[in-house]
Amino acid sequence: MRSFLLALAFLTRIPGPAIDNISDRDIALSQYYYPLIGLIIGLLLLLGEHFISLPSAALEAALLLALWVYITGALHIDGLADCADAWVGGYGDKDKTLLIMKDPQSGPVAVSLVVCMLLIKFTALEIIIENGSWSALLLSTVIARSLLPLLFQTTPYVRSHGLGSALSARPSLPLTITMQILCLLLAILLAGLSGLFIVVAAGLLFIIIRHLSIKRVGGITGDVAGAMVELTEVLVLVAFLSL
Repeated sequence: MRSFLLALAFLTRIPGPAIDNISDRDIALSQYYYPLIGLIIGLLLLLGEHFISLPSAALEAALLLALWVYITGALHIDGLADCADAWVGGYGDKDKTLLIMKDPQSGPVAVSLVVCMLLIKFTALEIIIENGSWSALLLSTVIARSLLPLLFQTTPYVRSHGLGSALSARPSLPLTITMQILCLLLAILLAGLSGLFIVVAAGLLFIIIRHLSIKRVGGITGDVAGAMVELTEVLVLVAFLSL
């Protein structure tokens, strides 16, 4: 339960009991609950839609998107914004890229990318509401977070301190691979053969992000992980609704 509550506290704003004496092992084990946290986020959005239930699909989608951002605390959006500024402003330099990622201020590139991402999510939510395609929402939140342990365990973490270093310290690839297989089965269950295509597309995005991050900074940071979650959510939504 300690590891589950840590994952819940880290990835969401859902209140929970305080946890004392947190060890690196607790942090490392918490990543295996990330897909479950993704499922909880998706189910909370479904519950929110049930209570909101407005005649206007656009207004309902806007309120659901606001709820989505609130539940996650904009954690991954912050990572996406930091990466956007760092990749453009870093000019291919590792040290400058890492320095910009730590800057709390956001430039026009970050703002533009975040706005575009939110617009895509808003449009996708409107289509989901109109067509009742709620499987798209559940898959996006689950698949995006299931890739995080795989990213941490297969890629060097470039900062010597921080949560990411603890997540990378105790890899368990068999458990992580099992997690990916379960997500694939869930995708096929909810989307049929299209689910296989969606998982493959998410896997390709994972490979691209990992490759670019290694090439630029020699590994990953927490911001890269957050950016991957946001981009994967958008990809899964678009792929599901397109198919």
